[in-house]
Amino acid sequence: MRKFFLTLLIGIAAGTLDVLPMIKMKLDQYSIASAFVFYLILPFVIFNLNLYGIVWWMKGGMIGFGLALPVIILVAREDKKSMVPMVVMSIILGTVISTAGYYLI
Repeated sequence: MRKFFLTLLIGIAAGTLDVLPMIKMKLDQYSIASAFVFYLILPFVIFNLNLYGIVWWMKGGMIGFGLALPVIILVAREDKKSMVPMVVMSIILGTVISTAGYYLI
């Protein structure tokens, strides 16, 4: 039960970090909700997926980017400028999630 709540807390923190700039830029509520839910669920995937011997600090960034890629492609059709920030945030936050999980869980 402790692991579940720590994972949830890490997801809430990552989701909040990602959506704060989006709120400041006044993006639509669906984009903000989508990003928050993505990062809320991402720690559960990262902490429970084994990537064939990939080291823990690399695993988060790889999974974060891999799972965000379909959304990044979809968004790129409408707004090419947001591709780079989305790629960077998915890799960085995935790595941060992985690091937090390694030290806290």
